[in-house]
Amino acid sequence: MKYLNQLEPNQLIDDFLAHPPEHFTAWLSQEGVPAFAARFDLLTTAQSDFKQKLSKIPFYHKWKKWLQPKTCFIGTTVSEYVLLTDNVDANTLAGHLKQNYGNNYPLLIVKDLPIDSPLQNETSNHYSQQFLAALKAHGFIEVEGQALAWVPIDFTKLDDFFAHFSYSRRKNFRRKLKSRQQLTINVLQSGDDCFYHDDVLDDYYQLYQNVYQQSEIHFDRLTKPFFVELLQNKNNGARIFTYHYQGQLIGYNICFVVNNMLVDKYIGLVYPQARELNLYYVSWFFNLEYALEQGFTHYIAGWTDPEVKASLGAKFTFTKHLVYVRNPVLRAILGRLSHYFESDKEKTS
Repeated sequence: MKYLNQLEPNQLIDDFLAHPPEHFTAWLSQEGVPAFAARFDLLTTAQSDFKQKLSKIPFYHKWKKWLQPKTCFIGTTVSEYVLLTDNVDANTLAGHLKQNYGNNYPLLIVKDLPIDSPLQNETSNHYSQQFLAALKAHGFIEVEGQALAWVPIDFTKLDDFFAHFSYSRRKNFRRKLKSRQQLTINVLQSGDDCFYHDDVLDDYYQLYQNVYQQSEIHFDRLTKPFFVELLQNKNNGARIFTYHYQGQLIGYNICFVVNNMLVDKYIGLVYPQARELNLYYVSWFFNLEYALEQGFTHYIAGWTDPEVKASLGAKFTFTKHLVYVRNPVLRAILGRLSHYFESDKEKTS
């Protein structure tokens, strides 16, 4: 099935459903929309000062567990957007979701609903707007979502892209990019022979976990079976950019090509080498260079590190989360507190 909001190959969605992240369950709703359930810390995206205020409330260590309810999410953690289908009209879908999941879970979240996305067509954006209105009419609370970074490949050479930056910024980039001379860069594809060796698969999964463990947010730890399926599947069209230093794999990006766009999904790194060699910056500009050489129209760079990506010339398109709280008292409280949750718009301006 091809979804309205899909920026990934079908195989990646199938892998998520077959091998969901640790402690998650995943399924398709009766309308064919992916969903999953997991315990969710309500303070995951709360502002730090708000978290500090809550922690000072008496007996916080005892009642904070109530801030981690079993939650049903409509969407996936491997897709940029919630995956919707126009097989059912937006109001009917909103009603079904509330009835089937809103009454059975303390919390129901429709995650990453795109709003006027430049990466989607008019039909998809129109359905998203209808769905947003329908969810709010059914009592869902609107919360600011995340910022998806992207770069239009509207330049003919990388120097033209550099020209958008100040002289000092260009000088800084070129200084950091000197480390590229010490690296061996290769482009592999999923299904290549190397991905049928256990030691290679172990290395790739360990590098992914390195990044996961140093991240500020720990929510969806992908499993090794998911990675094995991803790397061995010839049909998903994954491009794996590898970075070796002195013969050692110190980093990689796993990207997909969808709708003539390069979609960056997963990164694995070895620390401290990756930092010392400015691998984040090297991989960013290599991805842009590759997208340009291949004639792609966009580079989609994901949700993380919006401040850094803004400094690297990314544009952003934003989403909404729609939240339904089963308990009417808590629903009213959340409605009043929704502005205490961080918005990526503040980080990209």
